[in-house]
Amino acid sequence: MRSTLGIIMAGGKGERLMPLTRHRAKPAISFGGIYRLIDITLSNCINSGLYKIMVLPQYRSRTLMQHLEMGWNIFSPALGHFLHIIPPQMTRGEQWYLGTADSIRQNLDLIEGLGLDLCLVLSGDHVYKMDYGRFGEWHTECKADVTIAAIELGKEFASSYGILEVDDSWKVTGFQEKPKRPKTIPGDEAHVLASMGIYLFNTEVLLEVLREDERPDFGKDIIPGMLSKYRVFGYPFRRENKIRDIVIHIDPLQGRKEILVERAEDSSYWRDVGTLDSYWNSNMDLTGERPYFNLYGKLWPIRTYQMQYPPSKTALSADSENPPRSGQAYDSLIAHGSVIVGGVVRNCVLSYNVYVQDGALVEESVVLEDAVIGKGAKVKKAIIGDGVFIPPGMEIGYRPKEDMKRFTVTPRGITVVTRDDLKNL
Repeated sequence: MRSTLGIIMAGGKGERLMPLTRHRAKPAISFGGIYRLIDITLSNCINSGLYKIMVLPQYRSRTLMQHLEMGWNIFSPALGHFLHIIPPQMTRGEQWYLGTADSIRQNLDLIEGLGLDLCLVLSGDHVYKMDYGRFGEWHTECKADVTIAAIELGKEFASSYGILEVDDSWKVTGFQEKPKRPKTIPGDEAHVLASMGIYLFNTEVLLEVLREDERPDFGKDIIPGMLSKYRVFGYPFRRENKIRDIVIHIDPLQGRKEILVERAEDSSYWRDVGTLDSYWNSNMDLTGERPYFNLYGKLWPIRTYQMQYPPSKTALSADSENPPRSGQAYDSLIAHGSVIVGGVVRNCVLSYNVYVQDGALVEESVVLEDAVIGKGAKVKKAIIGDGVFIPPGMEIGYRPKEDMKRFTVTPRGITVVTRDDLKNL
């Protein structure tokens, strides 16, 4: 990937993730306890040998830019490596980035000046592992002008994605953006072939198309207009993507063993974290002994900036009745600095510096940094925002109709609580 430029879209408002995106960009939202969403895409780049990267932020980007500056200052200019953070430069008039294609169009001079052969366009808010090198090989073998990573999804999700039609060689013959009546996969009426929002362009084609077509978005505008003139191919992600990794196995007789697998179980995993429900789901997918998305492989590590907190701790509560209650955590990810004193945590993801007090019960929830779950409080199927204090004895997630009067409740019934919600309680 020496002659490939990675371009990460990081500027969307993330309105469907409100209220989590009220004060920060979507790619900067906490994920998996210690990470930010953008860390997943950046780690895919590094693990694929892609070291020339541009990040295009826009909306409430301060937290995102701070995270990138602190945690991703790992590139060597002497070797031609870089991570450039490029907010809107207003090079084409007094306007912000108007869409995915427009954000790149406003930086065409920078892209052309680099003289690289390929441009890999990525999103900063997806959860997946992808070997972009294999993606590039497919692109070259197809002699494509642009290749779109595609994944099979249930047709009920079609209205949220661009839907591809392909022939036997995976050449794209049709493209519908968020259709209400999608064309399903031939022979499979229950599924569609959805764009993952990952595009690999020949650079000269990208420059030509964006100079000829002024429309703002790739999926809605640019890609459908390319089908008649250019070689556009799909990439079968679930079939072709293979993540080679070392997984840890504990043998009851021999102890710890490291096993090399040629295709890790999560090679076909992908989630677009575009809604509160998908954010909660993707965090829940991290829990358990064999998670759907594994953070513990050795050959495909997920990197981030690690906050300097002490180890997490469970402790007996001195305030509870005799005998004292112990802090307990089951099937959960607990980040540094978190303390569970006499409370119980089940199937949860706790970010940095979370405190669970005596008698509290937290189940199937995502709890962000610096939150405190008060004594005897009960939280179930919830997202608890950063810095939130759940008062003693409060119950969240048990009576959705009551929760709706005070908090955001998602279609799936996940209750979202932020500091702003609790100001007037």
